[in-house]
Amino acid sequence: MINLRYFCIDFLNTMPVIYNKDVDDQTTLAVWKIEEREEDLISGLQLKAHELDFLATLNNGKRLLHWLSTRLLLRTMLNTADYIDCRMDEHGKPYLVNSASSISLSHSFDYAAVMISKNRAVGVDIELIKPKIHRISHKFLSAPELAHVKDDTDALYACWCVKEAIYKWYGKKGLEFRRDIHIQPFDLKEEGSLTASVDLPEGTKSLEANYFKTADGYMLGYVVA
Repeated sequence: MINLRYFCIDFLNTMPVIYNKDVDDQTTLAVWKIEEREEDLISGLQLKAHELDFLATLNNGKRLLHWLSTRLLLRTMLNTADYIDCRMDEHGKPYLVNSASSISLSHSFDYAAVMISKNRAVGVDIELIKPKIHRISHKFLSAPELAHVKDDTDALYACWCVKEAIYKWYGKKGLEFRRDIHIQPFDLKEEGSLTASVDLPEGTKSLEANYFKTADGYMLGYVVA
């Protein structure tokens, strides 16, 4: 298994613990294990009135910590003390106001993940591996895909995370996992890549996606294209 590579960044008096990967010279992926309290995360952000109003609608707990941690991780990756204006478009895809960089956000239980690229679209998804995925596998995998993964829990999560990452990469509503995203047969590894064909309104596109499993039982998938 991969052990997350941690390092500390002294930023705005916070010490976020991050796994950092340069996917290419224009694209970075980072994963943060959330160990801070709500007030610690808020102290590292400059929040506007509309953001504070939104936070007031969230119950204290993981959902609030996830929102705060992805924004603070985003700010840390951009290495700036300036206000980061991160919003959602009409499809629910996050974007940076007044920036050409594309971003993708994900979170699951104790982890938050952010991907940033200056010149290409990106998508990332992280999930805690649980046996319950077997109950819904037929909803996101076709019969040929199910036959290939052979009910392997890790393989199911690799497929789910990659399909979710592709959905975020595309960034528009209407894409369906089972109908439109097709995972080609692959040899499951603790860190690997696979090929997926995606049926888009503008035509079919082939993508190479990556995935890895962490030492503490999470699966992460990402794509940049």
